[in-house]
Amino acid sequence: MAVTFEGLYKELKQKKYAPIYLLQGEETFFIDKLVDYMEESILSDSEKSFNQMIMYGKDTDADTLMNTARRYPMMSKYQVVLLKEAQQMKDLLKLESYAANPSKSTILILAHKYKTVRGNTKLGKAIAKNGVVFTSKKLYENQVPAWIQRYVKQKKYDIQSNAMNLLIEYLGTELSRITNELDKLMLNVPEGTLINEQHISDNIGISKDYNVFELQKALAQNNITKAYKIADYYSKNPKAAPLPMLLGSLYRFFSRLYLYHHIRTKSDGEVLQAMGFRTRFQLQDYQAAVRHFNLSKTKKAVELLYLYDLKSKGIGNVATSQEELIREMVVRLAHGV
Repeated sequence: MAVTFEGLYKELKQKKYAPIYLLQGEETFFIDKLVDYMEESILSDSEKSFNQMIMYGKDTDADTLMNTARRYPMMSKYQVVLLKEAQQMKDLLKLESYAANPSKSTILILAHKYKTVRGNTKLGKAIAKNGVVFTSKKLYENQVPAWIQRYVKQKKYDIQSNAMNLLIEYLGTELSRITNELDKLMLNVPEGTLINEQHISDNIGISKDYNVFELQKALAQNNITKAYKIADYYSKNPKAAPLPMLLGSLYRFFSRLYLYHHIRTKSDGEVLQAMGFRTRFQLQDYQAAVRHFNLSKTKKAVELLYLYDLKSKGIGNVATSQEELIREMVVRLAHGV
């Protein structure tokens, strides 16, 4: 049975400890949260002086780590040995001999970020048998809004859908970046606040009027004047929407629009599932866009974005600046040429 973050965190709070933990995977947010809690909470401040050792994968080896883990604690039930950046230890797999028979008075924590130890290795099998293996997987993009909603509610806030979408579009799906920005924002607004686009604009620096959602909405509604205005803002403020980010966002929109053309006659539930959406509200821009972007024009838009992606990397583009490319791209998208 897979170990969940919530389940493992609950066990730690109940002081139910295993002799060895392998915390691994791509989503570093959950690993960091567990490591921070274990480093702070397993031992008291007085016990930490003699019984808590922090080591780093690139600076140590398996033999040194195992010798440390086999020591006995001093005036404490446990000693905690934390190996950070475990993925950088060259002979990590040698820990199998220790993992097969770990000390009951040591809590060994292996923080193995970005990668995983294969479950069919001797080390992977030994830790799974005698300890805990937690694999932290990145959330899918359509899972992130619900996660953000839960996160802010735990902090006694709420957040509007548009504000969540704005965060994800500009910060990506890396939870550490999202929570860092939200935590800073929540320092400046009172508990119980419904976080909206204005709060995002004021505290994180993402414009509520000149963001990629407003651009895609202007294109979807054939509001060429507004699209030009946003493109002009971006060309004068390149840090507000770097071209690679803008291209990625618009590509997602038009590729989803291409899909929508093929499935829009299906039931609402089937359409939402295929698009990866939770509510009909998220379909509004696509329902508007099909009136102005037929299937052929949508296909051209996708091809155009691919072309400008190449140009942004210097392929087929000798002298045009990023700012000029943004203007040119928006004009061509708006007119379907």
